[in-house]
Amino acid sequence: MGNIELIKKTFEAGDGIFRLNPVFVPRPFGKAGQRLRLHPDDYYALGTKRGSMKERWLASTITCSNGPLAQEDEGLSYVAVSHESDERFTLKEAVETLKEQLIGSKLQEKYGEWPMYSKFFDYLNPLFHHIHHMFDAAAKVGKQGKPEAYFYPKQLNNYHGDFPHTFFGLNPETTHEQVKDCIRNYEKADTKITEFSRSYRLKLGTGWYVPPGVLHAPGSLLTYEPQWNSDVYSVWENVVAGEVMDRNLLVEECPKDKQEDVEYIFSLLDWEKNIDPEFRQKYFRPPVPAVSEKEYKEDWITYGNEYVGAKELTIYPGQKAVVRDDAAYGIVFVQGYGEFGVHKCSAATMLRFGQQSDDEFFVSEGSAKKGVTIINHSKTEPLVGLKHFGPNHPDMP
Repeated sequence: MGNIELIKKTFEAGDGIFRLNPVFVPRPFGKAGQRLRLHPDDYYALGTKRGSMKERWLASTITCSNGPLAQEDEGLSYVAVSHESDERFTLKEAVETLKEQLIGSKLQEKYGEWPMYSKFFDYLNPLFHHIHHMFDAAAKVGKQGKPEAYFYPKQLNNYHGDFPHTFFGLNPETTHEQVKDCIRNYEKADTKITEFSRSYRLKLGTGWYVPPGVLHAPGSLLTYEPQWNSDVYSVWENVVAGEVMDRNLLVEECPKDKQEDVEYIFSLLDWEKNIDPEFRQKYFRPPVPAVSEKEYKEDWITYGNEYVGAKELTIYPGQKAVVRDDAAYGIVFVQGYGEFGVHKCSAATMLRFGQQSDDEFFVSEGSAKKGVTIINHSKTEPLVGLKHFGPNHPDMP
């Protein structure tokens, strides 16, 4: 069966909802936090040269910027056709085939694609101080800018790792020359760039929004990260937790003729946002109630930006609810089990690399508007899912 026919048949069988396979992604830097609910033997499933599995990508239609050893489809979400076979197709193919029938007319007309994805970020140690490019700078290397958001789910943080604090931006008194010296001295000594920054203790059940061009060194909590459709970054901290970063990580997403240009590299920063003394007031994201009913509740956990939104959905024990949204979305369940539309659903306990799961789905705009019937089969535990949206949900605060 050709993919077009298979996509349409699977879409109809799922009543407008696709079940997605888990996508685990290795990174060559840092240490794995091992909270992805992946089997302990599978953290080096692609070999030690690739590094350990530190991320799980959700509702992804883009590939990773992950070096020359990356697989051609690395990072892409696949739709599982059935539990009985390994037949599958990418979510990207589904969007290209179904267009507005899947993602809605607004996203199709404006972007021609599903414009965001989310991930679970899982590092034992703090990550380096880095930026994601603003849109103009990213366009110069054929990519998109990358705003992103963070949320720290309680269900996936049974321990907090080595450093549950995140550095954001720069102290207001920091000078241009102090930061440029960190660029100039990248391969000479530890530049200690975070001495010019400030860290915030991370709190479970809350999050942040991080605009492109803002330096940040994520802490060691497992983080749910809704973000724009891009994998672009520049690493500004050259030594972190004893690990030395290659200078290529600073400049590989710069035009070839700008990779030695300190002024150009410095221009990747959104300076005013980095030194904003009200950074926390503007970008910290405590949950905002969206719905509170007898059967269920929803809180906005990513909001207040032009790009991505997310909600935490909780179906109470033994309850059944019809949950409606005015936009397509991806969802991953992090606690409990039950039914999600015509599908069985259950949070993962321990997955093998390459195994199917029942914890991740993609909901078409039509099915979201009609309402998805969700049943929690547990009499004791809530059924909890994290829902990620593009920029078109009309109710996002």
